[in-house]
Amino acid sequence: MYTINKIASILNADSKIAAGDCVIEQLLTDSRRLIFPSTTLFFALVTQRRDAHNYIGEMHERGVRSFVVQYSFDTTPFAEANFIFTDDTLAALQTLAAYHRKQFQYPVIAITGSNGKTIVKEWLYQLLSPDYNIVRSPRSYNSQLGVALSVWQMNADNNLAIFEAGISMPGEMERLENIIQPTTGILTNIGSAHNENFVSAAQKTEEKCKLFKHCETVIADGDNSSVVEIIRKNSKANIITWGDNENNTIQIFSRLESEGKVVIELKYNKAIHQFHIPFADEASVQNIETCIAVLLHLNIPARTINERLQALQPVDMRLQLIPAINNCALINDSYSFDTASFAVALDFMQQQNQFTHKTVILSDAPGANNGAYADIIFMLKARNVSSAIVIGTQWKNYFPFLKEAINDVYYYASTNEFLNQFSTSFFRSQVILLKGARRFGFENIAAMLQQKVHRTVMEINLTAVIHNVNEYRKMLKPGVKIMAMVKASGYGSGSAEIANVLQYHKVDYLAVAYADEGVELRRANIRLPIMIMNVDEEAFEQVIQYNLEPEIYSIGILKKFDAFLNRQGLQYYPVHIKIDTGMHRLGFGKDELDDLIEILKTGNRLVVKSVFSHLVASEDAAEDAFSFKQADRLEKTFSKLQAALDYSFIKHISNSAASIRLPQLQFDMIRLGIGLYGIDSSNSHVLSLQPAVTLKTTVAQLRKLEAGDTVGYNRRGKINIDSIIATLRIGYADGFRRALSNSVGKVFIRGKYAPVVGSVAMDMTMVDVTNIDDIEEGDEVEIFGNNIGINEVAKSCNTIPYEILTGISSRVKRIYIEE
Repeated sequence: MYTINKIASILNADSKIAAGDCVIEQLLTDSRRLIFPSTTLFFALVTQRRDAHNYIGEMHERGVRSFVVQYSFDTTPFAEANFIFTDDTLAALQTLAAYHRKQFQYPVIAITGSNGKTIVKEWLYQLLSPDYNIVRSPRSYNSQLGVALSVWQMNADNNLAIFEAGISMPGEMERLENIIQPTTGILTNIGSAHNENFVSAAQKTEEKCKLFKHCETVIADGDNSSVVEIIRKNSKANIITWGDNENNTIQIFSRLESEGKVVIELKYNKAIHQFHIPFADEASVQNIETCIAVLLHLNIPARTINERLQALQPVDMRLQLIPAINNCALINDSYSFDTASFAVALDFMQQQNQFTHKTVILSDAPGANNGAYADIIFMLKARNVSSAIVIGTQWKNYFPFLKEAINDVYYYASTNEFLNQFSTSFFRSQVILLKGARRFGFENIAAMLQQKVHRTVMEINLTAVIHNVNEYRKMLKPGVKIMAMVKASGYGSGSAEIANVLQYHKVDYLAVAYADEGVELRRANIRLPIMIMNVDEEAFEQVIQYNLEPEIYSIGILKKFDAFLNRQGLQYYPVHIKIDTGMHRLGFGKDELDDLIEILKTGNRLVVKSVFSHLVASEDAAEDAFSFKQADRLEKTFSKLQAALDYSFIKHISNSAASIRLPQLQFDMIRLGIGLYGIDSSNSHVLSLQPAVTLKTTVAQLRKLEAGDTVGYNRRGKINIDSIIATLRIGYADGFRRALSNSVGKVFIRGKYAPVVGSVAMDMTMVDVTNIDDIEEGDEVEIFGNNIGINEVAKSCNTIPYEILTGISSRVKRIYIEE
């Protein structure tokens, strides 16, 4: 434990301490993740997107009394709080973490590389847990911030630490090495990630290898001799290499694949061993070979390694939000259980504001002590969890304390006991977090709770959505707000789910097309201001009842809404004024401005929140002159309205494309729509957007056909040579359009493209898989996503990405992913 006085001394920093004996146990940089206020030290980080000094008042109200801030921060309003002053709050956090690391003498393994860091870390955790009490990075905490927070978890109960370290540019690894101070280093493969920030692949490898500067041992693939030489250049460590070359410390003679598994034969210390790997894909085999090298180095017997390999489980680093029975939603995070990842899962559950009732199903936490269980119980109470179901013999000891924290609790000795005794009718209209160690078999609970639908799914990656928002944020001028368009059910992705994550990440405004969409969001506990783009007289009551903000686009609708407010006795109701600058769809024309101003100035029923317009061709460089003409018309109208009214309001015209192509038109706010989902409608390639939506299905049947056979309705699919045809569980009723028939469209299976054969049917589509090896019924098929872009599908259908996204049927299950 550290007192705030001790931390000020460690940081050698100026301070203003009101209570020097205040004990600090938690370090926090994200105000949304506060759990233990009295023992938390909040670091006010300053980034391109956010200045956390702005949240100190909120944190103080919630009970935090210790802060690390920049010198310029005014502490006057917080007389009873503790403040430590620094020029760089992130550097201060890293300095504290490095000091904390020095307090422990047990081995520390550090993993770096372009790919495989997290998988190797998690598999090492599974393989070594019987021998060690391990502290490790939560999920993919490998950044300048994540590493410091990971190292802070080290304590005297552990006897091994495993951390991952990632860099994106030169100069970063020295700081991470100083924090982790590893005794053993692991280098996974070197790929293309972040290449743009390095002069060459060699430079990137050299930067990564700086992690090994003081290591005693480094483990790496030895078949790449240039990489091994770079390691030698940066470290005096004993290098253990594995690979096919006979010069490796561990020489692999063979890899034989059979029935989805691989048997490898290798030589180590003059002995020959066989290891049975329960996966067959190349990446998994390579990652497990790295793990085997580590275990052999640690003198784990080959027989023991083989036994543990058979129990190795796939690592899913994604939180999935899945439709569940009885109008519930299920968050499935059941691959492992530790307090760090549990906190992350609870935060994700807290984002689901569409549910007021929140239930958590927990297993025992393997290796956890009394303090860890106390933390778990406190986290459940602090997050206002409604119900808790605990499973496992360890929980019996802590159940009385759990009952004191939460009223509605249940205990079961085993997963089978829960499955045999518990009724699914208990779960209605709630979000359920499933969090358990792998050996408890919580996948059986997940199968019981999941809503049964056909196997075509649309995955929406919420992490990618927020990444894309932040990519746009980086390009915005200071103070420019973001309005996110979640109309048309979030472009087919689900309005409430998308709105929740946008609200959590502090988007300023939401916009929907119709009042009932806004009502749905309010019922889902969305608190952000919501603009309604198409409002009519029948919707006025809903607008008022749910505190929605209507777009006013004509004198007629303005008079009707003004009269409605008058009848209700309401004042200062927020509205958004749309100006027609050239679209000629909706909006006030130049000749209506005087009447508009007269009504707005009469009485005090209406208050203008924004004045805006809609660009006609923001993505088209040939029409830029007209775009600037539209902006000029909006500015003149805005100035006239601003002069007539005695208060300020927001001006906006830019959509996703314009905000990047025409930055001078960002004004006070931009409206993000299709860009949220990783589609660059501007074709500027300035942003590093990530595809956020993937449509997937599976192979229902494989059939061998001979030359001359036909496929599908009206015999439109002609088979010219002997072929293998796969029938997929998707058709035009799901949103896979008939325009993709007869080789116009294609899908992605097992790393290859397969063209559509014949006509797309209502529920089924046939594709030619003759040239795809090892294909099996049940294989996953990508319709669009990382390998086939939505833009490409839209082009094949002679339409636009908007129509493809919004055309995905509601019968297709939506699964929400957070990395």
